[in-house]
Amino acid sequence: MSVFSGKSDIMRQITVLIVLMLGTSLGHAVVSGEAAPTWTANDFSGNEVVFPSVVDGKPSVMIFWATWCPYCRAFMPYLGQIQMDYGEDKINVIAINAKEQEEGDPAAYIAGLGFPVIGIADGDGIAEDYSVRFIPGLMIIDRNGDIAWLRASTELPPGKTVAELWDEQVREQLDLLLATD
Repeated sequence: MSVFSGKSDIMRQITVLIVLMLGTSLGHAVVSGEAAPTWTANDFSGNEVVFPSVVDGKPSVMIFWATWCPYCRAFMPYLGQIQMDYGEDKINVIAINAKEQEEGDPAAYIAGLGFPVIGIADGDGIAEDYSVRFIPGLMIIDRNGDIAWLRASTELPPGKTVAELWDEQVREQLDLLLATD
């Protein structure tokens, strides 16, 4: 056995550890059924947004995203369709920019989405309060400001398949919440 094969094994173990860590999205310090942490932040126009007041009695899809995130880019068109299908009068979409790596322009990204979204700038503190360690963090908040659903980790690669999975899960949860009207 050469010295290089030992280094190769260590690199393989490090790679497996990194992949496992990336597969986990939320530290789950926030728990489904409990009140979501409150926060006050600014939107991309500098206006103050207060949570849970912003929920305004409607179920809200909350996504923690970044411009560099391929999972986020894959899911956002589906999220836009969800918003259009359910309607702005029935649900909110709250998109909290977090863990941005100065590679993109979050304000331009939000402006270019083409659907109604409550876009929050500089949401790293909120992500920390929600124990979001990896992007995207995806959850649904019920009309009372409680966490109704948290997305589970996945080993699926970024793209259409995972976006369709999350689309189905979000719609299922929204249907359950809206059926209680």
